[in-house]
Amino acid sequence: MEETLMLSRIQFAANISFHILFPTITIALSWFLVFFKIKANMTDDPVWMRMYRFWVKIFALSFAIGVVTGVTMSFQFGTNWPHFMERVGNIAGPLLGYEVLTAFFLEASFLGIMLFGIKRVPPVVHTIATIVVAIGTSLSAFWILALNSWMQTPQGFEMIDGVAFPTDWWAIIFNPSFPYRLMHMLIASGLTASFLIAGISAYRLLKGDNKRALTKALKISLTAALILTTCQVYVGDIHGLNTLKHQPQKVAAMEGVWETQKGVPLLLFAMIDEENRENHFEIAIPNLASFILTHDMNGKIKGLNEFKGNHPPVAPVFYAFRLMVGLGFLMLAVAWTARIWLMKRNELPPWMLKVLVLMTFSGWIATLAGWYVTEIGRQPWLVTGVLSVRDAATDIAPENVMISLVAYLVIYVVVMWAYLHTLLTMSRRAIEVEEISDNEYYSSPMVKKEA
Repeated sequence: MEETLMLSRIQFAANISFHILFPTITIALSWFLVFFKIKANMTDDPVWMRMYRFWVKIFALSFAIGVVTGVTMSFQFGTNWPHFMERVGNIAGPLLGYEVLTAFFLEASFLGIMLFGIKRVPPVVHTIATIVVAIGTSLSAFWILALNSWMQTPQGFEMIDGVAFPTDWWAIIFNPSFPYRLMHMLIASGLTASFLIAGISAYRLLKGDNKRALTKALKISLTAALILTTCQVYVGDIHGLNTLKHQPQKVAAMEGVWETQKGVPLLLFAMIDEENRENHFEIAIPNLASFILTHDMNGKIKGLNEFKGNHPPVAPVFYAFRLMVGLGFLMLAVAWTARIWLMKRNELPPWMLKVLVLMTFSGWIATLAGWYVTEIGRQPWLVTGVLSVRDAATDIAPENVMISLVAYLVIYVVVMWAYLHTLLTMSRRAIEVEEISDNEYYSSPMVKKEA
């Protein structure tokens, strides 16, 4: 049973880690596409259509992989975690169903027009289709995060014979952590898309591509990044306060606090010793953790020793949190530096372009680190206080789980290689496209007819 449980946890972690990468791009990238398309319609400047045509291909590729990996992930509710749906399916099932009905069907209905109707329908119809797809991606995030947040801070239900039954759908959806988690994730998606656009644009500039679209894309993506990183600092702060209120053991693990105390220092680094329940080689700033979490230099924070047997594994939460925060502040510094440089000189030096290339997938890493803090930090519960991970797991033979786990990992490695290779190939081919192709959209019969 222990081996099956561990393999099932690893398999679900691998699946969700791979899956979340692609919605994190498409949620925000769809809104960048809306902006590009509206600017193209308003200005008749062909450069906006160049940007739209290039990035809509990346959106389509990312969207397709996100859908497929989402489907395979959902199968595990039945294969690896059958008791999850038995116990809380009356709540999880409808929320997942709402996501399909209001988000996925909306995206699927208008995605074809968005991808293939650019020269076949009037520009206003195509723009509406792009907006609807963007709304659909955001609605998808809304429902998925509503379910995940309910699993973190459940309310609006009653237990009858060990099964959860909804009593207040408004309370279920808008549970205590939902608004903060939704804002935090949407901003994370915006940062992921912003640095993806900036990084690929910087790569093309380094390779000698001098099209106007690249400078515009850099300015737009870096402007979005500097605004969003600043907002994320505030949202992260209020999200932390909410987590301290509802999941104090998670915060204690994030900060590496073992004993309840006042004036808790902020640990920049420490070696976590879970066996002896202490830290080694601490590098700390006195009182700062208390100030951040309670807005009081001598604020009191409960330690992990008050939650023995009911707190998450400390080391992965502690280190993942520092990776997320560290990357967040690095993104903040890079975004502000690069955008101010562009304002003054209208171009970036090669060293800054190389930095942006290195930061292309920084949003992915930060998002995964944050997701690990959220999900591992909920342990040992699958639904806090309602259903433990152990009680939800399957009891099938570990060999069966191992076979599917290996198959998933092999497929995901191949798909990830293909995805990154395709992005690189698309970027290289875009460098070779002649500037005259910018006028293709405006020479189409449908656009001429509307004009």
